[in-house]
Amino acid sequence: MNTIQKLAVNAAALTLLFGLAGCSGMTTQDRNTAIGAGVGAVGGSVLTGGSTAGTIGGAAVGGVIGHEIKK
Repeated sequence: MNTIQKLAVNAAALTLLFGLAGCSGMTTQDRNTAIGAGVGAVGGSVLTGGSTAGTIGGAAVGGVIGHEIKK
Protein backbone atom coordinates (compact mmCIF):
# COMPACT_ATOMS: atom_id res chain seq x y z
CA MET A 1 0.00 0.00 0.00
CA ASN A 2 1.48 3.34 -0.96
CA THR A 3 1.94 6.33 1.31
CA ILE A 4 -1.09 8.27 0.05
CA GLN A 5 -3.41 5.34 0.73
CA LYS A 6 -1.99 4.91 4.24
CA LEU A 7 -2.45 8.61 4.89
CA ALA A 8 -6.05 8.48 3.67
CA VAL A 9 -6.89 5.49 5.88
CA ASN A 10 -5.31 7.14 8.91
CA ALA A 11 -7.12 10.41 8.23
CA ALA A 12 -10.44 8.58 7.93
CA ALA A 13 -9.82 6.76 11.21
CA LEU A 14 -8.95 9.99 13.02
CA THR A 15 -11.99 11.74 11.59
CA LEU A 16 -14.19 8.90 12.78
CA LEU A 17 -12.69 8.96 16.26
CA PHE A 18 -13.18 12.70 16.61
CA GLY A 19 -16.70 12.38 15.21
CA LEU A 20 -17.57 9.82 17.86
CA ALA A 21 -16.65 12.33 20.55
CA GLY A 22 -19.89 14.14 19.67
CA CYS A 23 -22.07 11.10 20.39
CA SER A 24 -23.20 12.12 23.87
CA GLY A 25 -26.84 12.50 22.77
CA MET A 26 -27.00 9.06 21.16
CA THR A 27 -28.61 6.02 22.68
CA THR A 28 -26.36 3.15 23.69
CA GLN A 29 -27.48 1.13 20.68
CA ASP A 30 -26.76 4.03 18.30
CA ARG A 31 -23.32 4.48 19.83
CA ASN A 32 -22.56 0.75 19.54
CA THR A 33 -23.60 0.83 15.89
CA ALA A 34 -21.34 3.79 15.12
CA ILE A 35 -18.39 2.32 16.99
CA GLY A 36 -18.89 -1.06 15.34
CA ALA A 37 -18.96 0.56 11.91
CA GLY A 38 -15.76 2.49 12.63
CA VAL A 39 -13.88 -0.50 13.97
CA GLY A 40 -15.17 -2.66 11.12
CA ALA A 41 -14.06 -0.12 8.53
CA VAL A 42 -10.55 0.06 9.94
CA GLY A 43 -10.37 -3.73 10.30
CA GLY A 44 -11.67 -4.30 6.77
CA SER A 45 -9.19 -1.82 5.38
CA VAL A 46 -6.27 -3.39 7.19
CA LEU A 47 -7.22 -6.95 6.25
CA THR A 48 -7.67 -6.13 2.56
CA GLY A 49 -4.67 -3.85 2.17
CA GLY A 50 -6.71 -0.66 1.91
CA SER A 51 -9.26 -1.87 -0.60
CA THR A 52 -12.41 0.25 -0.82
CA ALA A 53 -14.65 -2.81 -0.93
CA GLY A 54 -12.96 -4.23 2.18
CA THR A 55 -13.38 -0.97 4.05
CA ILE A 56 -17.05 -0.62 3.14
CA GLY A 57 -17.74 -4.30 3.83
CA GLY A 58 -16.00 -4.09 7.19
CA ALA A 59 -18.01 -1.01 8.12
CA ALA A 60 -21.27 -2.72 7.19
CA VAL A 61 -20.50 -5.90 9.12
CA GLY A 62 -19.17 -3.95 12.12
CA GLY A 63 -22.25 -1.72 12.17
CA VAL A 64 -24.59 -4.70 12.20
CA ILE A 65 -22.63 -6.41 14.97
CA GLY A 66 -22.50 -3.19 17.00
CA HIS A 67 -26.24 -2.73 16.55
CA GLU A 68 -27.00 -6.23 17.81
CA ILE A 69 -24.81 -6.08 20.94
CA LYS A 70 -26.86 -5.94 24.15
CA LYS A 71 -30.12 -5.66 22.25
